[in-house]
Amino acid sequence: MRRRARSIGAPAILTADAWRLFATRLVRLFAYGSLSLVLVFYLVGIGLSEQRIGTLLTMTLVGDVAVSLFLTTHADRLGRRRVLVAGSALIVIAGVVFASTHLFWLLLLAGTVGVISPSGSEVGPFWSIEQAALSHVVSPRARTEVFAWYTLVGAFATALGALAGGAVTTAMARASAAPIDGYRSIVVIYALSGVVLAVLFSRLSGATEVTGVEDRAASMGLVERLSGLGRSRRIVATLSALFAMDAFGGGFVVQSFAAYWFYLRFGVRPETLGMIFFWANVFAGLSALVAARLASRIGLLRTMVVTHLPSNVLLILVPLMPTLRLAVLVLLVRFSISQMDVPTRQSYLMAVVTPQERSAAAGVTGVARTLGAAISPAIVGVLFAHPAWIDVPFFAAGAIKIVYDLAIYRRMASVPLPEHG
Repeated sequence: MRRRARSIGAPAILTADAWRLFATRLVRLFAYGSLSLVLVFYLVGIGLSEQRIGTLLTMTLVGDVAVSLFLTTHADRLGRRRVLVAGSALIVIAGVVFASTHLFWLLLLAGTVGVISPSGSEVGPFWSIEQAALSHVVSPRARTEVFAWYTLVGAFATALGALAGGAVTTAMARASAAPIDGYRSIVVIYALSGVVLAVLFSRLSGATEVTGVEDRAASMGLVERLSGLGRSRRIVATLSALFAMDAFGGGFVVQSFAAYWFYLRFGVRPETLGMIFFWANVFAGLSALVAARLASRIGLLRTMVVTHLPSNVLLILVPLMPTLRLAVLVLLVRFSISQMDVPTRQSYLMAVVTPQERSAAAGVTGVARTLGAAISPAIVGVLFAHPAWIDVPFFAAGAIKIVYDLAIYRRMASVPLPEHG
């Protein structure tokens, strides 16, 4: 029975709601992956300068902070399904505007209010609410492994999206279409993905909703009512600060700018970039399964740190490689261990907060990560405007993330874990 319980293919572990949440993760990350590959190329193609692009990408993340913070901290009271459908509508709005105008102020407005992922990774309220919902429909014992597969699905979807983005632009170029038309087609597909997500989210059952919200709401203070957090507030504040530091470092090497760096440094075209980031995300996803098994032996926090630390050293080494082949090799090795902290971090957060506060905790920490990541692209835009500085983002990202690894272990090692999911 124990062996059967550890397989997430068992019906007892993955309910219909869980499968739907896996499906929404697949659709969303595919869209994010395809868009992130061509986004900077598209914005350059419609006439934006690198500095304006950096500002735009920063504002997309700043806007995401405000929208996601409100939606995730109120999701348990408003209804998780309703909030997820609303988030899907924000994807549609952003995609339609980006595909139909070159006006900077309108792009800025759509990027700030809507949902756009410049990195290929999660933005918006989805990830926070989905992991809270998953925690309701799977057992604590299976949670880390389910989150590992959830991470794997997202990584494969991002990889396939990047591959598709490169393939579509190449196919349109061979059909004598202008490059900008190929990039715009990806933006249109991104908008359509929001429609698909809205349909899938609307089919979730009441099992994904938290119970007892009304009774708890009556006894909430003002701070708890605004944040959705009570007993878990202190630990969430600590983790939010640490996660923001990590995301600030990661914001220097979001996939859009990393792809553009390969173009500037080695002249790599979008179709080749699609293949590079396809394999990078595949390796990242496969590493999540190893993380679940490693966590069962050495614990969630140790797994987060011992896998993340060397990956950041490798990140610093990427721009030091003299050839494209070596740079890609180091990048792929880095990706093969860089995401092992993701499912363990998700499971760790769900374990240290109360079930009634999971959406809010995931939302607040997710917003903290987005806020941290929102600052970096504007700095990168300035750096990329000077050819001699294009390697600096890799050095900054690696150094900041190493500091995060050391800080989270020192701060959280003594904190007892109520459950080991």
